[in-house]
Amino acid sequence: MDDGWYDEAAGPLVRPYAITAGRTPGLAGAQLDVATQVMTLRSAETTDTGLTPEHLQIKRLCQRPLSVAELAAHMNLPLGVIRVLCGDLIERGVVIVRSPAQRVEAPDRELLQAVLDGLSNL
Repeated sequence: MDDGWYDEAAGPLVRPYAITAGRTPGLAGAQLDVATQVMTLRSAETTDTGLTPEHLQIKRLCQRPLSVAELAAHMNLPLGVIRVLCGDLIERGVVIVRSPAQRVEAPDRELLQAVLDGLSNL
């Protein structure tokens, strides 16, 4: 099917900088790494006014948590563009984000032994 908006040799007619109006990730978007999970808030049902088709696609895709990298792959857009668009949605209260869980190191064995000895002495 040829809908005329995409040329295999030239790529999409709407360039990434046009989607973001030349903006780069702002404060909210700059903090999003590739593993950050994005999810649409249920209370964001009526906030579609002023959203671009790309914003609406993110809102639809993120009914379940998706990472920034997954969004970029699903939408075939660069990570920087996804960060800008997600930053817009964060500022509008449409989506929430969660950073990936940090790997927690087990406490030192000597510290645990000292705590156990201290409790035993009580």
